[in-house]
Amino acid sequence: MAKPPKFIFVVGGVISGVGKGTATSSIGFLLQRHGYKVSAVKIDPYLNVDAGTMNPTEHGEVFVTKDGLECDQDIGNYERFLNAEITRTNYMTSGQVYLSVIERERNLGYGGKCVETIPHVTQEVIGRLKRAVQKNDADILMIEIGGTVGEYQNLVFLEAGRLLHLQNPNDVLWVLVSYLPVPGKLGEMKSKPTQHAVRLLNASGVQPNIILGRSSHLIDSVRREKIAVTCNVQPKDVFSAPDVDSIYDIPLNFQREKLGEKILDKLGLKARRPRLDDWNRFARRIHKAKKELKIAVVGKYFGTGNFTLSDSYISVIEAIKHAAYSQNVRPRLSWLNSERYERSKRNLMELKNYDGILVPGGFGKRGVEGKIAAIGFARKHKIPYLGLCYGMQLAAIEFARNACDLKGAHTTEVNSKTKNPIIDILPDQREKLAKKDYGASMRLGNYKCKLLPGSIAAKSYQRTRWNFLNKNKTIIEERHRHRYEFNNAYIKEFEKRGMVVSGINPDRNLAEIMELKDHPYFVGTQFHPEFKSRPLQPHPLFVGFVKAAIKIKK
Repeated sequence: MAKPPKFIFVVGGVISGVGKGTATSSIGFLLQRHGYKVSAVKIDPYLNVDAGTMNPTEHGEVFVTKDGLECDQDIGNYERFLNAEITRTNYMTSGQVYLSVIERERNLGYGGKCVETIPHVTQEVIGRLKRAVQKNDADILMIEIGGTVGEYQNLVFLEAGRLLHLQNPNDVLWVLVSYLPVPGKLGEMKSKPTQHAVRLLNASGVQPNIILGRSSHLIDSVRREKIAVTCNVQPKDVFSAPDVDSIYDIPLNFQREKLGEKILDKLGLKARRPRLDDWNRFARRIHKAKKELKIAVVGKYFGTGNFTLSDSYISVIEAIKHAAYSQNVRPRLSWLNSERYERSKRNLMELKNYDGILVPGGFGKRGVEGKIAAIGFARKHKIPYLGLCYGMQLAAIEFARNACDLKGAHTTEVNSKTKNPIIDILPDQREKLAKKDYGASMRLGNYKCKLLPGSIAAKSYQRTRWNFLNKNKTIIEERHRHRYEFNNAYIKEFEKRGMVVSGINPDRNLAEIMELKDHPYFVGTQFHPEFKSRPLQPHPLFVGFVKAAIKIKK
């Protein structure tokens, strides 16, 4: 008889952004390397049904699964650490859960009962977790509950976890990731906030089995003992989660403290020796990389007050790192607000200081002309360029205006009356937009792409062990999140001037990759290659970009 699945809930204490996502990913990675089938679920307390309508500056990057769900960036973390393609089954929001319960009630699915938060909403949550186990054929399911302990929004999910533990006490484990501040003027690690976080968790009927202390320092024996006594755990169940230069060190730090073995022991599972040789080599390469590569990321989702929120593009950042470390260089990223280039063209001269320029995805008209100016600078000055989604579309507009002399060329997303609609909406999409069916008007998730033989893109993929869909190594699948498309009426004019479509969607003949001839590296993709980059398998197009930047630097 198959053993029952195990559930590990991860919650955060004291502050938001304490590192639940990387802790969840790292624990899952270790358990996977111990020989178990592991999957991970993210629970977001938002009433949004998905993350597609959330502001990237407030929420962070919107990640897209292979089956087209717009979700939280932590799903991307899970994919990168577990080297897996996760589906919509592994993501839920309060909005999704309540919508399902209400729709079922409207369809008489509860047989006339009074439908209440408890037990019906908690049953829906538990049912979704069990379906995620079945869908992924998982031995162990990691569940990250968003928000911070003590918030009203996540109480129903804590209650669902409590009930699951009540039903299966030997198969459910709780991990609290809590913050241990070291105030500068005091010079002493303080455990009181964590004590309060545990009491708040206790008030929800939950006792943590493991406490991970996130701090600038390792936890000393005095603080470990104090946390153990006041939080009702054993000292050996309190683990350090110190700040690190690379998130890829976190699993190795946990392994040094035997966290994986401790968790497996508590779940009654055998702890096999974890295979970590490849990850250790990867981590060493990160720390040995000394030569810097200066990359300019030109976008608009950066600022909130006096702070820069790079979480808006977290998958892009990690994809650049994966590629750079594979070439033994350290990326130094600079966040450049494209609106500065609209205020003064002289500001563009700062781009000469960079080895590569990248324009990531986005929506809307704010900062567009600044991005186009930056792309033109990269094209004319032979600086390696990688454009992602909107970055490809704007590269096409820049090329149309300045290389093909197509006056007023634009995207109809910004200028619906342009005489040269280089980027436009498809007829079926226009019908959906007219009905305000915005979500259905987007291309989301995996779509096929046929590569042009001999192109830069094709060579980049073929040099790697990428997952091709045919024997000739010309068809791949990539993730999408966009609405507007390149207008094929301009392909011939572009080709005359040196810009070729090197990747198309074979089902609808849509441009997927465009590249420039006679340039060190000028590639734009309609899809988001960053979503499929992995630490041990960097994405080929990012590797090509990094290699070109290294060559230019030399």
